Amino acid sequence: MRGTTRTRRPVRAPWRRTALAATLATVLLASLAGCGLTSGSPLADDVGPGSIGQGLPLKGAQLTVTSKNFSENIVLGQIMGLAFKAAGAEVLDRTDIQGSIGARAAITSGSADAMYEYTGTAWITYMGHDKPLPDPAAQWRAVAEADRANGVTWLAPASLNNTYALALNQANERRYRTRTLSDVARLSRTRPQAVTLCVESEFAARDDGLSGMARAYGMNVPAKRVQKMDGGIIYTQVSGGNSCTYGEVFTTDGRIKAMDLVVMDDDKRFFPNYNAAPEINSKAIAKYPAIKDVLDPITAKLTNDVARELNAEVDVRGRDPRDVAKRWLVEEGFITKG
Repeated sequence: MRGTTRTRRPVRAPWRRTALAATLATVLLASLAGCGLTSGSPLADDVGPGSIGQGLPLKGAQLTVTSKNFSENIVLGQIMGLAFKAAGAEVLDRTDIQGSIGARAAITSGSADAMYEYTGTAWITYMGHDKPLPDPAAQWRAVAEADRANGVTWLAPASLNNTYALALNQANERRYRTRTLSDVARLSRTRPQAVTLCVESEFAARDDGLSGMARAYGMNVPAKRVQKMDGGIIYTQVSGGNSCTYGEVFTTDGRIKAMDLVVMDDDKRFFPNYNAAPEINSKAIAKYPAIKDVLDPITAKLTNDVARELNAEVDVRGRDPRDVAKRWLVEEGFITKG
């Protein structure tokens, strides 16, 4: 079934599981892989080569793309499918699969050929590691090397990194002039009354959330100045700037752009890296090596700013993920309309 517009659930902390949870996930993957995941619909859009796909290097290929069921990943899946189509492939659209485990199972079983996955998710959830690697390139290399044994090939990653951050509105940014989490920590020590935080309960309780961030940066925010609330409410509260100076956000959320929020740089690289990268069934890329040449230039253009804009198109303006993906690819010159 074609990916549909729905409220985005960002890539988030529950995926950072223990080795035991990863073992259970492996059992689920094996179970799902045996179920014959074959639903989907042909991608019939009339598109042609632009800067990618010249000479139709994928002509004759039959490729299935998949994604998880939140807006960003659906859009990335549509981008991938349209790129393959423009390069000459016949494409089956199996985006919008419930959860990480189902989408991963589609790739490892070969019932789907390609998707955009996140490096932190693979390293912690699928491979069972407790601690992420702080350097994003090292994280990607470790994932790519480990996943070869699983019949999965990772192509070059995007700078798009959907992880935790703190943000504030424009008025408070002008007032406090903070740009990094180190700046926020300094403000919390010199003007403690200026720093109030709005966070989700889970973020407040996690060691890789509020408490770990506070230790890493020497941030002094008493419990009475921390408000716990639903993630959606945080964005509106930060935008208003009255209840909380800073709020927990996800770095590629479309509401950041829509509400004109300023994201603080994680200058000590405390939060795990969740860089998006194409995850390809190894048999598929061995058969169709041109997949790499088609996707690499597109992935290189996927930044946090691009993701925020594309996500806002879906989640704020209510547009269809495939239409959003196609318009971006055409505007960037990657593909042409037929």
